[in-house]
Amino acid sequence: MTATYKDKKVISIGIASELTGLSERQIRYYEERKLIFPERSKGGTRKYSFADVERLVDIANKMEDGMQTFEIRKEEMKKTDLRDKMLRGQLNAAFKMRK
Repeated sequence: MTATYKDKKVISIGIASELTGLSERQIRYYEERKLIFPERSKGGTRKYSFADVERLVDIANKMEDGMQTFEIRKEEMKKTDLRDKMLRGQLNAAFKMRK
């Protein structure tokens, strides 16, 4: 499956910083806290997608609203679990599987 333009990791940390208004240090911190997952080039340069940039803005807004990084990560994990359950339900329905 080919990634859409929004998912291709082609944006440098400097450009991500300009687009989001976050410092490069803040972006690295969000990576350290497992909130964002850039790819690395062969030379080790971080590469972000447009979806990552949107995620960074969302993270920054939540932080401004007083959320802590662990709360943001926990919220994201709940969304992922819900998506996984929905997908499993759709697959089960499509293939008439039962638990």
